[in-house]
Amino acid sequence: MESLQLKGVRACVFDAYGTLFDVNSAAARESDALGDTWQPLADLWRSKQLQYTWLRSLAGSHVDFWQVTGDALDFSMASLKLDDPALRRRLMDLYLHLSTYPEVSDTAARLKAGGMKLAVLSNGSPAMLAAAVQSAGIDTLMDAVISVEEVGIFKPHPSVYQLAVDRLRFKPKEICFVSSNGWDAFSAKAFGLRVVWCNRFAQVAERIPALPDGEIPDLASLPDILGA
Repeated sequence: MESLQLKGVRACVFDAYGTLFDVNSAAARESDALGDTWQPLADLWRSKQLQYTWLRSLAGSHVDFWQVTGDALDFSMASLKLDDPALRRRLMDLYLHLSTYPEVSDTAARLKAGGMKLAVLSNGSPAMLAAAVQSAGIDTLMDAVISVEEVGIFKPHPSVYQLAVDRLRFKPKEICFVSSNGWDAFSAKAFGLRVVWCNRFAQVAERIPALPDGEIPDLASLPDILGA
């Protein structure tokens, strides 16, 4: 993928969770309390969190991502027979301060210095996203932090991707969307954005419409790909 080049891109829009922020880091920080259970908890929590966004969107029963995240944690803790209200409170607080992946800050700074508009487009609620970008120290690099709460439905509904077009006032072909979630990357491409799939976990390609423009293992090569 070193030869990948996307011309004419004026804005780079990032998914948040799993792309910029390590969703495993909350449970990992409680590994002393959780022991060997921390990774199974992290995996189930994330899986159920995503399932609830899709189920609620299909059912027309939207709530914000903070409630979804709490509901998913409750399911996961009950499944693993963890009855510890104090631990639950700590885990939810840690979700507001997730670790970023190592290359995130440098990549965002390089893109910004190269004249690229930067934004986050996420399922996260406005309060969750504000806390996360500020905690990570990348809030000053972002031109917009966009939550699905503006349309009241979760990804991959097309109205979510339209938010980036409307807010940044660029054509879809002028926006590069970056996500580590394959279903998100493929769906953004089906909408019409340029897309780079940050396939951090070496997942196989999704069997849903559209193919991302390219695939990278992390964000470090993004400035070169976008000519920033």
